[in-house]
Amino acid sequence: MHTVYVDSAVNDQVRRERLYNGQIFVFTPRPSTIALIQHARKMIAAAFGNLDPRDAQFHMSVEEYVSIVAPLKPQFIHHPETKGLIQDILRDFSCDLEKTYLDVPRLRMVTSDGYLTSGVGYAHHPHRDTWYSAPMCQLNWWLPIYEIETECSMAFHPRYWNQAVKNESSSFNYYEWNKSGRKSAAQHIKSDTRKQPHAVEEIELDPQIRVVCPAGGIVLFSGAQLHSTVPNTSGFSRYSIDFRTVHLDEVTSMSGAPNVDSEPTGTSLRDFMRGSDLCRLPEEIVRQYDQGSLVEEGLIFKPDLGDVEKRQVSVVS
Repeated sequence: MHTVYVDSAVNDQVRRERLYNGQIFVFTPRPSTIALIQHARKMIAAAFGNLDPRDAQFHMSVEEYVSIVAPLKPQFIHHPETKGLIQDILRDFSCDLEKTYLDVPRLRMVTSDGYLTSGVGYAHHPHRDTWYSAPMCQLNWWLPIYEIETECSMAFHPRYWNQAVKNESSSFNYYEWNKSGRKSAAQHIKSDTRKQPHAVEEIELDPQIRVVCPAGGIVLFSGAQLHSTVPNTSGFSRYSIDFRTVHLDEVTSMSGAPNVDSEPTGTSLRDFMRGSDLCRLPEEIVRQYDQGSLVEEGLIFKPDLGDVEKRQVSVVS
């Protein structure tokens, strides 16, 4: 049985336990989440100028669109206000910031009618985040920045919560992805050739669960949930924010959701920062997730921030 809880008042521990059992939580907008999407809207509007970002795709070439959104994504991630707004959200949801660790938030765009489906506009195939070296205790927080419809939402495929899917995760290494895959996103416009873990058997997409919440609402789910991007046929581009959290107790005990089919190497845990002071997880805890010899490159993704910092000045001013 799969349940969608709406504005549940259970405490964080109970919420985590239910998420690790495959349940989904949905929350309507509140001041802390509205502050985050307003921050994102300001940056998006500055990037697109006089164009409405939701239908800008119909007024420019794909290459022009990519030239705008490719730098916008890291600008949002590394803006000095962004992490603070995420911390405010976690406080609002009664997370213990001494034990809750967050990664950097992602700004995503999914264009309509197949305009851009690769690289910076990648439309995610059915996958679990745990195929990408996420720990089994990872939780995903997803917020639409503007209003959405079912035709541009996310889909969950609950029949696979306890059912393994044949996939390519055993050939995925997170540190290699950090060194090459993530940095080259803007180069993939017509197609996406980056090595990512796909299912190698046919996925039955139905039954599926789609959640349409207001802008600034939150969909909260386990990184072990099989989910996908709905092919956008809404007639407008979808913009969203997602970030991830782990709890120190589950990281230390290597617990969380059941692992039915994830076999990647490396771990994304070095990306996570303590909610109270943004310190990284202790290395001795993270190392227990590394299999085989540990490389020295790619442990943490390091973007080229030169252009980001230059563009940041114009956004802030």
